[in-house]
Amino acid sequence: MNVYPRRELFYKKPHTRIYRLFLIIVLILGGVWLIRGVDQGEIERPFTATATPTRSVDSYALEGDAQFTAGNLEQAITAYREAVRVNPSNAQIWGKLARIQAYASALETTDPDRLARLTDALNSIDKALELTPDDSTVHAIRAFVLDWNANPTLVGDKQAQAYLTEAEQEAVRALQLDNQNTLALVYYAEILVDQQKWTQAEQYILQALEREDAADLMDAHRVYAYVLESLGYYNQAIQEYDKAILISPNLTFLYLRAGANYRRLGFGSLNEESAMALYIKSLEYFEKAAQINEQLGVRDPTPYLSIAKSYSQMPAGDYFAAALNVQKALDFDPGNADTYGQLGIVFYKSRNFEGSIPALKCAVRGCTAEESCEARAGCAEGDPGTAVKGLALSPNTVVYYYIYGSVLAGLSRPKDNKCAEALQVLNEVALAFPNDSDIMGIVQEGRVICASVGLPAGSTTATSLPGTQEALTPTPTPTENP
Repeated sequence: MNVYPRRELFYKKPHTRIYRLFLIIVLILGGVWLIRGVDQGEIERPFTATATPTRSVDSYALEGDAQFTAGNLEQAITAYREAVRVNPSNAQIWGKLARIQAYASALETTDPDRLARLTDALNSIDKALELTPDDSTVHAIRAFVLDWNANPTLVGDKQAQAYLTEAEQEAVRALQLDNQNTLALVYYAEILVDQQKWTQAEQYILQALEREDAADLMDAHRVYAYVLESLGYYNQAIQEYDKAILISPNLTFLYLRAGANYRRLGFGSLNEESAMALYIKSLEYFEKAAQINEQLGVRDPTPYLSIAKSYSQMPAGDYFAAALNVQKALDFDPGNADTYGQLGIVFYKSRNFEGSIPALKCAVRGCTAEESCEARAGCAEGDPGTAVKGLALSPNTVVYYYIYGSVLAGLSRPKDNKCAEALQVLNEVALAFPNDSDIMGIVQEGRVICASVGLPAGSTTATSLPGTQEALTPTPTPTENP
C-alpha cells in the first residue's frame, strides 16, 4: 500500500527563523532600557505636564514697578520679594524693595504696623548695603529709609534723633560717591527739612530738579512739595503734589498731602466764600484717595478722618457730615483710641456734649466692647464691638483729656455728679502741663464748676462748660497730618 506524504496545504513543518528571534531579543532589551531610564529620571514619563519656566529677576522687578505705579504697594512688595528670592545677591533689587516698603508705611493705619513696615525697609536696605557698600543709590535709599524711621512717635525722641543723624551721614556719603545722584539730592533735602534746615533743603531740592531725570521722578516733586509747605508756600506745594500725582496717580498719600494743603489755605483765608471753596477742593482730594483705596481693596480710615477734619473746620462747621466720616473710619479700625478721641471732639464742637462723653472715655480711659458701640452711636447688626485701650497723656492727646474732664464737670449736677472722674482727669492734666497757661485755665474752670455742684440744681448749666476756646482745639499747621 502506497502512503503519500501530507500535502503542505494542510500541514506545515515547524521551523525557527533566526531574524524573528533576533527582533524579539532586541524588543526585550529595549523595554528593559526604557524602564530603567524612567526609574532613574533619565527619560520623562509620557503625558507629564511641561515644567513652567523660572521667571527672571527683571520680570518680577517690572511687575513690582507696575504695581507701585498702580498704587498697589502690597503686591509691589510681593513681586520684589520674589525677585530677591530668585537672586538674593542683587543689591539694586533689595534697594528698590526697601524704598517701596518705606512708602507702604504711609498706608498703615496703626503705629505698630507702620513701625513693622519701616523696620522691614531698614532690614532690606541694610542687606543691599552689605552687598554693595560703595553704591551711591543704595546709600541714598538708606538715607530715605532712616529718615522715615526717625519718627519720635514710633521710636522715641532719642532713637529718632539717632536715625536722623545717620540719615544725613548716608545722604552725604551717597553724594560723595556720585555728586550727580538725583535721588541723593532729593532725599538729602527731605532730611534737611526734618532737621529744620529749610534754606539748605530748598537749595538741594532745586539742584535735584535741574537734573534731566528729575522731571519724571515722583520723589523729586513730592519732596519739593514738602519743602514748600514747610516754608508756608501752600499753593506752590499743591502744584508740586499734582506733578507727583501725574507720575504716580494711585498713591493715596499724595492726595492726602495735597488736600491737607488746601485745607490749610482754607483755614487761613479771611474771606468765607474763598475759604469754603478751598475746603471743597480739599474734600475732592480726600475723596479721591478714598475711591482709590476702595478700588484696591485697602481699608484705610485716613481719608475719612481727613474728610471729617475738613467738614469740622469749614465756616459754620458741618459736624453731622464730620461725625459720619469719623464713624466710617471706626468701621475700618474700631479699636483705634485716637479715632474715638476725634469723634468726641466732633460731638463736642457740635454741642452734643452728652454724646461726646462715651467717645472721649474710650480715648482717655479705654472702654469695653459694649461701651465702644455706645461711643460710635451703635454698632452694625452682628458687630459685638471692640474693646479699646486708652491713650497715655501726651502733648498729642492732652486735648482729649482736658475736654473729657471739662464735659464731665460741665454736665455734673448734685444728683448726677461726675466730678470725681472729672477732677481726676483734670488733675492729671495739671500735673503734666503746669506751665501751659491756656490748659491750666481750662483746668481751673473745671475745678470751679465742680466746686459749685453743691448749689441748687440748675445753677450750673451746660453753657458754662470750660475749654470752649476755639484756639485750644487742634488746628492745622504747615506739616499737619492729613
